[in-house]
Amino acid sequence: MSEPVEEDLLRESAPQVLGALVRRYGHFDTAEDAVQEALLAAAQQWPEQGRPDNPRAWLITVASRRLTDLLRSEQARQRREDTVAQWVLPDEWLAPSADKPAEAADDTLILLFLCCHPSLSPASQIALTLRAVGGLTTTEIARAFLVPEATMTRRITRAKQSVKNAGARFSLPPDRDERLEAVLKVSYLIFNEGYASTAGPQLQRVELAAEGIRLARMVHALLPDDSEVAGLLALMLLTDARRPARTGEGGELIPMAEQDRSLWLRASIDEGVELITGALPRGPVGAYQLQAAIAAVHDEAASWTDTDWPQIVALYEVLLQLSDNPMVELNHAVAVAMAQGPERGLELLTKIESDERIAEDHRLHAVRAHLLEMSGDAPGARSEYELAAALTTSLPQQRYLNNKAAGLSGTDASPSR
Repeated sequence: MSEPVEEDLLRESAPQVLGALVRRYGHFDTAEDAVQEALLAAAQQWPEQGRPDNPRAWLITVASRRLTDLLRSEQARQRREDTVAQWVLPDEWLAPSADKPAEAADDTLILLFLCCHPSLSPASQIALTLRAVGGLTTTEIARAFLVPEATMTRRITRAKQSVKNAGARFSLPPDRDERLEAVLKVSYLIFNEGYASTAGPQLQRVELAAEGIRLARMVHALLPDDSEVAGLLALMLLTDARRPARTGEGGELIPMAEQDRSLWLRASIDEGVELITGALPRGPVGAYQLQAAIAAVHDEAASWTDTDWPQIVALYEVLLQLSDNPMVELNHAVAVAMAQGPERGLELLTKIESDERIAEDHRLHAVRAHLLEMSGDAPGARSEYELAAALTTSLPQQRYLNNKAAGLSGTDASPSR
């Protein structure tokens, strides 16, 4: 039996193949469709026929043929059709030399900036990059944006058409600093979807988290003196360092308070701490740097109870001055509860529970359940755990929250005062 097609190989190859086609032919919108059809062909043919010696070259060849077909169907004039039919990819794309620097053969970074073209809205920039560079399905992106899949399909289609209409060239843009905020946000969203999947049977999708880190490394190599770029990479590394301890043998979720910290990835922690330590003094301090600093405090603590919660509270309060984000307020409430008691944390929750951006988010109810449990209100905590479980689409989180609720069943203790 032939070796099965690995999802990570296709995911890694997709932006490289798309970059090769766009660099040579242009037509970003149509090229993306052609690449997706080539990936589908690989998924169908390789398991039966065997993987080719050069998978990337195979994908480029198939995608370029499909692109030719698509362009032929779109062009009215015979001259354009004949020109397209005669296009041939240069040998350097089909078989890059082994001694060529990796960055010269990998167009992913250029593709990333292209997807963040200023002609697009921030939401469209993120959606298009998640689709073309991150390899997320339209369904996954729609879930991340909390919109129907049909809406996201139209948004991505319009984004590709806008890039085409803008006449964007496949090269690093001169205004890359202006696009940097969107590029960093996109990279972080890709990482987060891998670190804590929004849906499905697994808590983590390691290949997506690794892709987010890879993209952040590429941007950091391009802009080594940018403190926020360094902060984002540090944040990803410090967060991903906990990955081996986040799930049990059966894939069940293990909260940070109960994790075996000896399993945390020390090399990632050391690299992340070094990055954020070097970035903070350069200033100005941004949101990614502050989040990385918070992650570093967590990672350097010997245990959950030994964590420097007052320092984390102080960092969140600085972050709140920079960010109007209800998730930051939610995490701040948790830190305050750990430093000053659950009642104080519950008070802070009442200030954000009416925010429509988070009111129906399972994380709000999970935090309230945890704080109610800490305060001794077992019935209230059980109700909130059940509500949180009903709202999440992640099966490991559902199981964890339902188990927490079940553990409080039959408990009639009144809340402590």
